[in-house]
Amino acid sequence: MRDHTGQLSNTGLTAPTDSPVLGSPPPGPELIIGSNIFRNTNGVVKIHGKEQLVLEYQPEHGALLVTIDVYGEAGDHIAHVRRNRLLLNTDKRFAVECGGITPEGGSPFVRLLERGVVVFEASAVSDRRFQITTGKFYSHKGVAVEITPHYCRIGSGTALFGDIVENRGGTVVLG
Repeated sequence: MRDHTGQLSNTGLTAPTDSPVLGSPPPGPELIIGSNIFRNTNGVVKIHGKEQLVLEYQPEHGALLVTIDVYGEAGDHIAHVRRNRLLLNTDKRFAVECGGITPEGGSPFVRLLERGVVVFEASAVSDRRFQITTGKFYSHKGVAVEITPHYCRIGSGTALFGDIVENRGGTVVLG
């Protein structure tokens, strides 16, 4: 709008931007769990009401960080990984493997192995997109959690195939 001198005046309107609110924080990370996409999360996954998994990314180090609690069939706490460090390891049966960005273009990843068998694997597709491709562990209630590239199954009653969920900056809730 022009004022009486022909100059543009400030009407309080702002130019359109790519983000809905100028200066607003970017959306939270996207978690791909099996074939399911959880958009705009806080990186936390709750299973049966308990936070069991957290995924974070450190762009300055090109590293994916995983915090996970692992339970046995009876619901007993058998392993705890905190930011890729194994802090609880019943019977020394677990190991953590990590990798960062490689010159060949490899993605940062974290694997949790139980006696050499992968029970959890995640990778950073980008700094705001994480993918869980393998999961075979139990919730704190002793219910089996199974994640493959095709689905995410919690016990015998809940299976997710190709769901897309908007989390609005919140926690992913499974089971």
